[in-house]
Amino acid sequence: MIYTFLGPEGTFTEAALFKVPEAREATRIPSSSVNEALELVRAGGADAAMVPIENSVEGGVTATLDAISTGPELRIVREELVPITFVLVARPGTKLADVRRVLTHGHAWAQCRGWAAAHIPSAEYEPASSTAAGALALLEPTVRPGDAAICSPIVAEEHPELDVLAADLGDNPGAVTRFILVAQPGTLPEPTGADKTTVAVPLPEDHPGALMEILWQFASRGVNLSRIESRPTGEYLGHYFFSIDAEGHVRDARVADALGGLYRLSPETRFLGSYPRADGVRPTVLPHNADEAFEASEAWVRSILG
Repeated sequence: MIYTFLGPEGTFTEAALFKVPEAREATRIPSSSVNEALELVRAGGADAAMVPIENSVEGGVTATLDAISTGPELRIVREELVPITFVLVARPGTKLADVRRVLTHGHAWAQCRGWAAAHIPSAEYEPASSTAAGALALLEPTVRPGDAAICSPIVAEEHPELDVLAADLGDNPGAVTRFILVAQPGTLPEPTGADKTTVAVPLPEDHPGALMEILWQFASRGVNLSRIESRPTGEYLGHYFFSIDAEGHVRDARVADALGGLYRLSPETRFLGSYPRADGVRPTVLPHNADEAFEASEAWVRSILG
């Protein structure tokens, strides 16, 4: 197996990939962006890609939501949750009061903005492709006096040539990022009873109640949603698709029936996968939405038809 991940080495994404037992001994290829990672899978250069999809502070990772919802189809086969903590690193000799520029990923900066305002108010933020990339830039000859980076503790441990100026920077203790393992379409993971199904649903026609019609497909079957976000399709202003996470597996009758309703409503609906939940939480299913209830109702209709 060959895995790729949003790199470079030392990112939280690599930490998520290390949670996949078989990935520890496999070939791992860092990618410079989510698009690059997913295209490597599409082209057959990697069997699967680990990428971030959602953060408990910032919400959905738009680059991932867009990339998996367009282009050749891919499937989510697994998810992992990684607690997020940050450190501020700099070249030796740099003091906290000297920091004038901070390099890091946008999501990391958003989670540490309050800390930065309180402790390094004069520092400017400069985006980096990842937290690890921001830290590694400090090792380049072009680094300026007063440059620092916000990154994971793993990067600091792996690069002792960088000094840790501050630890536990996050404004939200307990912040978690959700990562997904994405592969080409193939065999579905088996239902576990604690699963999640992800779909991308274009809005075929903008009219009053259009979103309600989409949501009703789930509500009427007793399927709870854990995430729903709108994203522009890029075709024209006001044209959107909805990225949705639903509780349950497509092999569950209530979920399959809901997806069938979605397809009738929006034939361009894209199924992105059914896979085990990382937190193992099982949904509450009322008796009339259980598989047995769907089977009994279908049998009843067949009996009427003779």
